[in-house]
Amino acid sequence: MDLVCDERLSDSPLIARIWRSQGERPGPFISTAEIEGGLVVTKYKGYTTMTLRGPATKATPAYCPPEAEFFGIQFKPGVFVPHLPAKLVMNRQDINLPEATSKSFWLDGSAWQYPNYENADTFVNRLVCSGLLVYEPIVGAVLQGQSVEMSLRTVQRRFLQATGLTHTSIHQINRARYATDLLKQGTSILDTVYEAGYFDQPHLTRALKHYIGLTPAQITDHRRTERLSFLYKKNSSQLNYNTNVLKTINGYAQSVSTSNY
Repeated sequence: MDLVCDERLSDSPLIARIWRSQGERPGPFISTAEIEGGLVVTKYKGYTTMTLRGPATKATPAYCPPEAEFFGIQFKPGVFVPHLPAKLVMNRQDINLPEATSKSFWLDGSAWQYPNYENADTFVNRLVCSGLLVYEPIVGAVLQGQSVEMSLRTVQRRFLQATGLTHTSIHQINRARYATDLLKQGTSILDTVYEAGYFDQPHLTRALKHYIGLTPAQITDHRRTERLSFLYKKNSSQLNYNTNVLKTINGYAQSVSTSNY
């Protein structure tokens, strides 16, 4: 059985979701590709750890220790810690923040009390007010197909700095996760190819093997022993990213191709 978690939305415009998991069956699992970074609090053998995680561009093996409790805050794309940007913590190069006391950790020279599932929104607001968490608005504009009044090179640089990913990578990862969700719900492989916008079945298979770690047939096999990491609630609207960055020149919107972006 794949890993499961409780999750809730947040009123904060910077938070994608807040989740928690307790008492998962220990053992190996596949950590799938993910567009979002975040903070994870782990309680294990009487110790509490705060971990900063970044996006992941491919599926990787991972392990769930016995009797561990996890709580996480997933940030929306474009949200990052300025002195620990996404490129430093991508692809499971997680950073465990130093412990200050049994109830707090160090971040940028200050001690912060560990947040919990209930007060995560307040905790994030405090980080923002302290300048320890920022948002790059260009990311949201690009993903929503809005006009951006600056050069394409500048947009690309700031987008990559904030997310660690290109616009195309975000689309491909979200599409693979959406296809996985369809397959787990019982959608046929051929219908999934169509619904998720792949060229053909081999295209779907290559994408899922890279981003999810399993082929479509393996995902639909109820006898498989490989477990997947949390597949948070997603929907097809996340696939509707404009594949062009829009620039405004003299008051007129102009599409700029991002095929190499």
